[in-house]
Amino acid sequence: MQMMVSRFKKNKRAMVGLWMVAVFVVVALLARWIAPYDPYDQNMQIMLESPSWSHPFGTDEFGRDILSRVIYGAQISLMIGIVGVLISVVFGVALGTIAGYFGSYIDSLIMRIMDIFMAFPSFLLALAIVSVLGPSMANVMIAIGIFSVPTFARISRSAVISVKNKEYIEAAKAMGATNGLIIFKHVIPNSIAPIIVLSTLRIATAILTASGLSFLGMGAQPPTPEWGAMLSTGREYLRTSPHVSTIPGLAIMFMVLAFNMLGDGLRDALDPKMKL
Repeated sequence: MQMMVSRFKKNKRAMVGLWMVAVFVVVALLARWIAPYDPYDQNMQIMLESPSWSHPFGTDEFGRDILSRVIYGAQISLMIGIVGVLISVVFGVALGTIAGYFGSYIDSLIMRIMDIFMAFPSFLLALAIVSVLGPSMANVMIAIGIFSVPTFARISRSAVISVKNKEYIEAAKAMGATNGLIIFKHVIPNSIAPIIVLSTLRIATAILTASGLSFLGMGAQPPTPEWGAMLSTGREYLRTSPHVSTIPGLAIMFMVLAFNMLGDGLRDALDPKMKL
């Protein structure tokens, strides 16, 4: 752990990503206190106002303060990304661990099901799931969790296969430890590193997917201050008021960039080859 932390701190890009993620998290947690206006308050007298001292990011087509809506949108994007990835981690790691540890026909059955899911493009699969369940933030999180399960299952399976034949696993079996105890005490803790890295990177993918679904009208519904939905409504005013769509677009870009840099840094820090 000390070596990992040391390598992570030496990675400037990773530290920048960590600080950016920390800023987004703090903004999301303190949105109620730092947002200058209520994100739902409308004032048609100042609709599509350009950035000013009173409204640093300007206002949208209903006179709502864009800065406040972007701040509250950070809550939604982080919640969708984290909850969606958490769903996929729970089910993906469970399926991958079972397949990798027990092998045989169980492995073949689980992996063939995962192959079926992976045959579909991720965004199209998420779009299909939301179309069946109905447009809402909850269904977006479920869709993101479902289409990410195969990736986590494959990574977890590979990690478990590389661990299950180690000497300490054989020693645990010789001492009479049950399969459940071995899996939870030895296998999963020693195969968790790639899952941590993938989870961080997958949050960025989840945020992009959620924004894309909202842009198409299949995610968060108006007047929810979700960045993808804000980007969608603002495209009608690109010529006259570009700030309406540019600001939430930049917010999406920086949050995705932050998680990608953090994930890359964790991957380098947790890579065993970097220990030398």
